[in-house]
Amino acid sequence: MKKIILSILVLVSLGFIQKSVWRNEGTALKQPLKDRPNVLFISVDDLNDWIGCMQKHPQALTPNIDKLAKEGVLFTNAHCQAPICGPSRASLMTGLYPTSTGIYLQVKDKEIRNTSNLTKNVVFLNEYFEQFGYKTMGVGKIFHEGDGAKTFDEYGTSFEHFGPSPKKRIHYDPVLLGLPNKTQTDWGAFPEADSLMPDYKAARWAVERIQKKHDKPFFLSVGFIRPHVPWHVPKKWFDMFPVEKIQLPPYLENDMDDISEMGKKVAELKEMPTTKWCIEKNEWKNAVQGYLASMAFVDAQIGKVLKALEESPYHKNTIVVLWSDHGYHLGEKNRFAKQSLWERSTHAPLIFRTPWQEKNVVRNEPVQLLDIYPTLLSLCQLPANSMNEGHSLAPLFNAKNKSWQHNAITSFGKNNTAITGQRYKLIRYEDGSKELYDLKNDHNEWVNLANQEKYKKTILELENSIPKNQSPYVKENLFSLNDYFKTKKTGND
Repeated sequence: MKKIILSILVLVSLGFIQKSVWRNEGTALKQPLKDRPNVLFISVDDLNDWIGCMQKHPQALTPNIDKLAKEGVLFTNAHCQAPICGPSRASLMTGLYPTSTGIYLQVKDKEIRNTSNLTKNVVFLNEYFEQFGYKTMGVGKIFHEGDGAKTFDEYGTSFEHFGPSPKKRIHYDPVLLGLPNKTQTDWGAFPEADSLMPDYKAARWAVERIQKKHDKPFFLSVGFIRPHVPWHVPKKWFDMFPVEKIQLPPYLENDMDDISEMGKKVAELKEMPTTKWCIEKNEWKNAVQGYLASMAFVDAQIGKVLKALEESPYHKNTIVVLWSDHGYHLGEKNRFAKQSLWERSTHAPLIFRTPWQEKNVVRNEPVQLLDIYPTLLSLCQLPANSMNEGHSLAPLFNAKNKSWQHNAITSFGKNNTAITGQRYKLIRYEDGSKELYDLKNDHNEWVNLANQEKYKKTILELENSIPKNQSPYVKENLFSLNDYFKTKKTGND
C-alpha cells in the first residue's frame, strides 16, 4: 500500500495524472485532511500599486486591503508575467511562464490546455487543491473569462462581467475620435446603486459560501472586476474624491524620446486615451477620479468577504492571498492603459496572510505572481508540483530572512522581456533595443540608462535572467489591438 501511495504522489508532482484519477488522494498525506488550512484566493482586475499600503498615490482609500497587509506580508516589488489579463492569469494558474507556454496574449480559458504538448499536462492551481481533497469554489473573474475552463467544483458566475454601462458613453468614446471601438474605457458615476454592480454580487456570493458549513477544507476564489474599465461605480464613491482636489501622477511630456521605435510599437494602443488628449479636454482629473472611486468601491467589497471570514469558524485556519493581474497607467508615459513592459503596467499588489505568521511584514525583493502557486502548496504542506516554474515565497514570511536570489520576469510577446531586480529594471525588445531604469532614483522611469557604458555590467547581469529559448506564439492568441501584434496571431515567431 505504501508503495502505491508513493507512486501516486510522485506522478502527481509531475502533473501527469488527470483530475478523475487523483481526487481525494490528500487523505494519504501526513496531516489529516480536516486539519489542512483553507485558502481564500482574491484577485482584483487591473489594480495597480496605488493602494494605500504601497503609498504610490496619496489619495487612494483602500482601508480593507491595507488592514490585510498589516496582518500579513506585503510584497512591494511583485510583478506580473504578462501585462494583460489573459496571459497573466494563465501563467499564474498554470504555474508556467508565457515564454514556456507561448501564451503571450489573450487565449480563451478552455483553449489553454490545447495550445501545446506542455500545457496539455497542466494542472491548474485550484485543481491541484481539489485533487488533494479540497472543495474548490469560485466566482467572478479568476481566469480571463471567469471559469471558462470549467475547473471549479462550484462556480457562481461572472454576473454582468465588466458592466453595467450607460446607454451612452459619459466621457470617452473612441468612435467619436475616429478610432477603433475596441475598448470599454470610460469614466463617470453609474449606476445608481452598489447592488447593481457585479463585484457587489460576487462579494455576496462569497460571503454566503463562507457562512456555510464545510466538511473538508475549501479553496475559495473570488475575482473582482473593478478597477477594470469602464470606471463606472455609483456616485457616492466619486464623491469621496472631489475632482478639484485630485492629485495627478507624474508626467513628462518628452518621456518617450529615449525609447526605441520598437518599444513604442509594442506599447501602442491607438484606441486608448492619451495624456495629451486628457489635458486638452480637461479630462485627466476626471479619469483619475474614476479610477480612485473604482478602487474604493472594490476595496469595500473585499472588506465584506474578509469580515465574513473573521466572523466565521474558519478564521483561524484560512490562508488569504490577494493579488492583481497587472498594473495600469493613469497618464504616465502619455497613456491610460496596461499592455506595456514599464513599471506601472508590470507592478502589481501581492499580499499573503496566514493565521500563524508574523504580522506587518514588508518585503521589497523582486517576486512574481507566478510564485503564488508554489507558495500556497508550501503553506498548505502539499507536495510540490514539479511543473511549477515559480518559487515559494514562504521563506520571506520571516522578516529576518534575507536570502532571495531571484528576479521578476515579465513578457509582452516573444522576446519582449522586462527583468526587474532589487534596484534596476531592464527591458529588451525583439530587435535588441533596450531600456534600463534605476528604480531607486528614477521610479518614474524617465531616464533610459541603457546606452551608458557604466551600466553595461548591470545590463549583462539582468540579461542572464531572460529566458533563452522562448516559445513561439500559440495559434490560439486572439489579441489584435495594435499593428505589431496583428502579425503575431497565427503561431508564427
